[in-house]
Amino acid sequence: MSTSTYTLSATIEAPFAPTLARVREALADAGFGVITEIDMSATLKAKLDVDLPPQVVLGACRPALAHQALLADPSVAALLPCNVVVRSLDDATTLVETFDPAFLADLAGEAVREVAADARERLGTVLALVAGR
Repeated sequence: MSTSTYTLSATIEAPFAPTLARVREALADAGFGVITEIDMSATLKAKLDVDLPPQVVLGACRPALAHQALLADPSVAALLPCNVVVRSLDDATTLVETFDPAFLADLAGEAVREVAADARERLGTVLALVAGR
């Protein structure tokens, strides 16, 4: 797993479609349900007639964590669900990236720090599982 300023990511040496399936499975194993899905490639093709490599945004939610965060700060709803992006880099390589929940605590405050830490650990596990580590 690698980190950027505000994301956690893993580069997977596998094509897009099987990686997307592995991400869905790993999210389920970590207790997340996919509640939204946006096919960015199809959407931008339809709306702007531009071509992008395959890219899907999965809105992942672990209800217990979402509930804890909302109890701590109802405005945190604006930052939910956890978006997990699966993006083709080439025919044999896929990037899996998610917003780093640690920044949720930075944005929403101390009240959600524990929930954010739990979400970060679980999403890190998802990335490790998908990357085969």
